[in-house]
Amino acid sequence: YGLSDLHQLRGRVGRSNRKAFCYLLVPPNKPLATDARRRLQAIESFSDLGAGIQIAMQDLDIRGAGNLLGAEQSGFIADLGYETYQRVLKEAVTELRNEEFASIFSTPDGGRGDEEGNSEFITDCVVDTDLELMFPASYVPQESERITLYRELDNMETDDQVEAFEERMVDRFGKIPEMASELIRIVPLRRTARCLGIEKLVIRQTRMHLFLVGEENVAYYQSPAFGRLLHYVQQNPKRCGLSEKNGRRSIIISNIHSVSTALSVLRTITHLASI
Repeated sequence: YGLSDLHQLRGRVGRSNRKAFCYLLVPPNKPLATDARRRLQAIESFSDLGAGIQIAMQDLDIRGAGNLLGAEQSGFIADLGYETYQRVLKEAVTELRNEEFASIFSTPDGGRGDEEGNSEFITDCVVDTDLELMFPASYVPQESERITLYRELDNMETDDQVEAFEERMVDRFGKIPEMASELIRIVPLRRTARCLGIEKLVIRQTRMHLFLVGEENVAYYQSPAFGRLLHYVQQNPKRCGLSEKNGRRSIIISNIHSVSTALSVLRTITHLASI
């Protein structure tokens, strides 16, 4: 038996006001393995009410933490890098929550709802654009400093973080140029797109392409997020269009000349009623 099995067996003995005893017998004249002896010692030491957490920690110590980050489970994590591995793992968990185990984790709005009633069906949104977005060398002279700022910006999630970042930029380098401001707006743009179930957002030649999650994600196409997108398309038929290529659905919105415009459109969609 494992340590958790022994703990469960012991927990089945005695109920309510009936006192009972659990005897664990060991074959005579047979030496115990080291791990087996440690399990018995743990059961003997932690017998009070609420001792389950100590039992769990002892079990973890005896068996080891597993190989979630080892080669068998995670593949070549040394080649991927830990941050990339975390992202891949999070995407896999999100996919299971929204597809195979959708009925277990479902919320009234059809997915993982946040405090605003939105549902996130993906873990990240890739943004691709031909717009000129950068911290120019004339604004941040040192290349290493620019790389650090790009990395810091990529890890931001909330509006408060973005505002604090902008304040630090102004304090250190002066007024933020427009191309840098547009780059900073990518953070809320990506977050808003993610809440709408957009896997990839492309802005090219004044057109914004919104690539939606795969059709196998049935929960998404029954969610308010998708309903809001359809509502916007119906309200703006001359500006919007639907496309499907190689089994991948997308929405095309024209007259997008900047990240600010794209962000304004997506925020408008998030406040629409679902159809």
